[in-house]
Amino acid sequence: MNIEQLYEFCLSKKGVSEHFPFDEDTLVFKVGGKMFCLTSLKEWEKGSPSLNLKCVPERAEELRAEYEAINPGFHMSKIHWNTVDFNSDVSDKFMCELINHSYDLVFKSLTKKLRDEILQLEK
Repeated sequence: MNIEQLYEFCLSKKGVSEHFPFDEDTLVFKVGGKMFCLTSLKEWEKGSPSLNLKCVPERAEELRAEYEAINPGFHMSKIHWNTVDFNSDVSDKFMCELINHSYDLVFKSLTKKLRDEILQLEK
């Protein structure tokens, strides 16, 4: 997966928008105004990209034990976020599953009204 594929994959989800709330390096994807995926553009340029993704705490621990590429979230809550390195033991297909899981967790945390509004959006 390259940065363009990541960008297209994340933006293809209902209600997703891109932001740079912290600096001009950290690309953040949000649904309903809440973050579900963060990445450093400089790290992509260096060839060592990673994503910060939300995860159910129990699953986060299991994934960290099973995969070298999955670690506690860098600059994030270590309980709810993982940092997942590309170019390691996580396939692109599984990376997409992890992105979907993060999106779903955040989407489900939104108010019913906001979820309904997002579901009504055209894609």
